[in-house]
Amino acid sequence: MCFNDLLKMTDVQIEGAVPLLDPSSLKVENSTNNNQNGLETEAEEAEDDTPCIDIIINNVVCTFSTRCHLNLRTVAMEGVNVEYKREQGMCNMRIRRPYTTASIWSSGKITCTGATSEPYAKIAARKFARQLQRIGFDVKFTNFKVVNVLGTCSMPFKIKVADMARKYPREVSYEPELHPGATYRIKEPKATLKIFTTGSITVTAPCVDNVQSAIEHIFPLVAEFKAVKSEVNAELLMKEAKFIQKHRVIKPKRPITKFEEDLEYEDSSEEDFDSEEDQD
Repeated sequence: MCFNDLLKMTDVQIEGAVPLLDPSSLKVENSTNNNQNGLETEAEEAEDDTPCIDIIINNVVCTFSTRCHLNLRTVAMEGVNVEYKREQGMCNMRIRRPYTTASIWSSGKITCTGATSEPYAKIAARKFARQLQRIGFDVKFTNFKVVNVLGTCSMPFKIKVADMARKYPREVSYEPELHPGATYRIKEPKATLKIFTTGSITVTAPCVDNVQSAIEHIFPLVAEFKAVKSEVNAELLMKEAKFIQKHRVIKPKRPITKFEEDLEYEDSSEEDFDSEEDQD
């Protein structure tokens, strides 16, 4: 084999060989990967640090009409779980799934309270109307409307309510001699908030969406008056805790239910039930 053939073989091997990487370039790549991982972990930590506030819907009040006269004595005698209040001219009817109470008047107007969401409120209203239809009344489910929603949430810090009332005298009304909480009213979206020094906030609004919008609106304003433990009056906190505990609505234990079945509730009766009018 001649010298020229050896040169050709070496050229072929060099052309087909895998090029080696410079160790300095490996260090740079490793450093860039570490920087990217560090940025991702910092972003995740920043997301974890963002405050997460749970809004609890305690009560949804809705009304509807039956478009017929209701004999309250007949409702009390033939209905189930009915309490007849003759002096007030009304009946109270209760169901368990969902746990709600209906106030029934002889004119056919019914108010339903106790639901924890708007879909559950409509399901409960239809169940009350169906029970009245089974008693023998010509019921038409009409004019359903959610009129009031009560929601509560708790801030992760104490609030200096007095300082907030001084800075925003037009929006905030605070009279500790009459009520331990400050009242804050929002015109758009329409809502009324009760702000307490403990950080708890009670929201009353016409719908669930307004409750969430009100909390999003009030959070940056309340964050300005974040209180330190040394700045909070202990006696005021005790008074607020007693007031909240006194006015808290105590409900009996609710039975364990499958909420998916409630949402898929359908009337088994083939009789006409809904009115021809559109139900918004």
